[in-house]
Amino acid sequence: MVKLTPVVLLAVLAATLTGCTQPVALDAAPDAENTLCADVVVRLPDEIAGAEKRETNAQGTGAWGTPAQALLQCGVETEEVSSLECRTFEGIDWLIDPSDPNLVTATTYGRDPAIRVAIDKNVSGPGVILAELALAVSVIPATKNCN
Repeated sequence: MVKLTPVVLLAVLAATLTGCTQPVALDAAPDAENTLCADVVVRLPDEIAGAEKRETNAQGTGAWGTPAQALLQCGVETEEVSSLECRTFEGIDWLIDPSDPNLVTATTYGRDPAIRVAIDKNVSGPGVILAELALAVSVIPATKNCN
């Protein structure tokens, strides 16, 4: 019979309770340490478009779904001029980049630090996800808009 120490028993129990889900591996953006990014991350929704929030391994990030359907990085470089389509969802302006065959990438416009969200193209419309992130993203003041 195998005897479990209290530490091993706690580790097994913790793994059982968390469902053995590994953190989503992401890279922190250059300005992820910005205090506004921390304000955004603590306000991220527990669920977007029916996908549950997951733990990530990097500061200023968020992820939803298993496998991940949406990945967020706060502190990316701001775009001053762009030829990308600019769309507004729930009062937040986003530059939409559909060039990747598997992802739609949206980057906030007119906010510093900027936020980038990569959304799996198989998920129902990126607008739903971007709208559900609006409350968290809105803590970063807008200095410009699409118009």
